[in-house]
Amino acid sequence: MLDLYVPLLVLGALGAGFAIFSVVVSALTGPSRYNRAKLEAYECGIEPTPQPVGGGHFPVKFYLVAMLFIVFDIEIIFLYPWAVAFQKLGTFGLVEMVMFIGTVFVAYAYVWRRGGLDWD
Repeated sequence: MLDLYVPLLVLGALGAGFAIFSVVVSALTGPSRYNRAKLEAYECGIEPTPQPVGGGHFPVKFYLVAMLFIVFDIEIIFLYPWAVAFQKLGTFGLVEMVMFIGTVFVAYAYVWRRGGLDWD
C-alpha cells in the first residue's frame, strides 16, 4: 500500500530540494552590496509616495475582484472532472451540476447588479 505513495513523496522531496537549492544559490551568488536606492520600494519608475500613518484607504474593489476570480476559478475546477465523468454520473450528476451552476449564477447576478464588475 505504501508503494503507491513513493512517487508522490519523491516528487515532494524533489520540489522541496529545488526550492531550497534555489534560495541558497541565489543568496550565495547574488550581489551583496546594497545602497539606499536598492532598498527603497520600486513603483514602476515613479517616485514612491509617502504613506499616511494609518496606512491610508485602500479600495475594496481589488479584493472583490480577487474573490470573484477565486469563485469562478473554483467553478471551472469542479466543471472539468464533471465533464470527464459525465457518462458515469448520469441524471444525478446533471441535476447536481445544474444546481451548482445555478448557485454560482445567482452570486454572479448579485455581484453584477451591485456594480461589482464595473470599473470606475
